[in-house]
Amino acid sequence: MHTFLPIAYFKNQFVPFAEANLSIATHALHYGTGAFGGLRGIPNPENSNQVLLFRLDRHCKRLSSSAKFLSYDLPADKIESIITEFVKKNRPERSFYIRPFVYTSDLGIAPRLHNIEKDFFVYGLELGDYLSPEGVSCRISSWYRQEDRSLPLRGKISGAYITSSLAKTEAVSSGFDEAILLNSQGKVSEASGMNIFVVRNGELITPGYDQDILEGITRDSILTIARDLEIKVVERPVDKSELFIADEVFLSGTAAKITPVKRIETFEFGTTRPITDRLREVLTAVTENRDERYREWVNTIDIG
Repeated sequence: MHTFLPIAYFKNQFVPFAEANLSIATHALHYGTGAFGGLRGIPNPENSNQVLLFRLDRHCKRLSSSAKFLSYDLPADKIESIITEFVKKNRPERSFYIRPFVYTSDLGIAPRLHNIEKDFFVYGLELGDYLSPEGVSCRISSWYRQEDRSLPLRGKISGAYITSSLAKTEAVSSGFDEAILLNSQGKVSEASGMNIFVVRNGELITPGYDQDILEGITRDSILTIARDLEIKVVERPVDKSELFIADEVFLSGTAAKITPVKRIETFEFGTTRPITDRLREVLTAVTENRDERYREWVNTIDIG
């Protein structure tokens, strides 16, 4: 059961979450013509009257960019202002997740993006660990990541997540926790909703943007932290076979944070993960506003 935050932003106003309801005829429900964001927040461990949001500006910019694919002009600063007010009204007391969503709100039946109403809502829910922090098992999915020439993969378009959903269910149904998707060229792309990193011979390796991945904000943060720690970073195509002989593998995302991979198919990984553990330690300190080097990544919102 999910515990939702009591107030949502819906139809240009703040209303009780239970009253934020859509018609069954809503265009986006039928055609996947929506785009979403997702960001985490936590109560400030040092001040109970404050909430910390991780990289709010980047999340808002990405959602604004995603909205452009729907022919919807939604400025990032407007999204940021609404989310800030949303947090103040909800006054969350536990770790939580915010889901902002842009969508075609018309009740028409023609699949289109022109001459159609669009709208924007925000809701939230309490959220602890999305995946086990002890690590997960993964299988190589039989489903392939879409190509950017058929879907705008630079945005978090809701319709694109049918592939993620199929891959996730296939993985869990066959005894694994998570799925790893290859792209149409047979190279490693990403997990069902996370980016993927491989450690080999002290190098941190991850598929680049040319591998049909989502431009992950947590991914970008990890790359910056790794370079600052003087870990060699390589963005390049990754073969499936490289996963099986890696020293460490981990997944990253807003919900997943940094989650170690314990096993891929029949290939087991050791429990010693020096680079994964070091990056996770720093990222946790950053999100809790304990690392001076990355203070600009954390928004402090007063709720007292």
